[in-house]
Amino acid sequence: MQTESSSLYERIGGAPAVNAMVQAFYSRVLADPSLAPYFKGVAIDKLQRMQTEFFSAALGGPVKYTGRPIIHAHQHLHITLADYQRFVKYLFETLAQYRLSDQECYEVVGRINLYTNEVVSNEVDSID
Repeated sequence: MQTESSSLYERIGGAPAVNAMVQAFYSRVLADPSLAPYFKGVAIDKLQRMQTEFFSAALGGPVKYTGRPIIHAHQHLHITLADYQRFVKYLFETLAQYRLSDQECYEVVGRINLYTNEVVSNEVDSID
């Protein structure tokens, strides 16, 4: 039985649910023609393992994220805010498959959004 004090990781369903969530999430992300280019040449199985660690740790699970610092993994990609927002939209769609309240979904996304400034490029296109 899950209690109010259960971590989001536990409320989602622990390791099996987070693994399934990451797979379903990346199926959506990789199918988007605007986002797929960011993943060209990326070992998707390794990416999903790292994302499973990241989401597990971010949701309060008993997992330590062992990947590179978020900013180092993303800065070379020049991710736009619009594309990051598309990414988050797919996260909301994926979370809708789980027995989470709207508040819990927003809490998950809120935890991920803590890293927005490390993911989104701060570069501004110059106008000629």
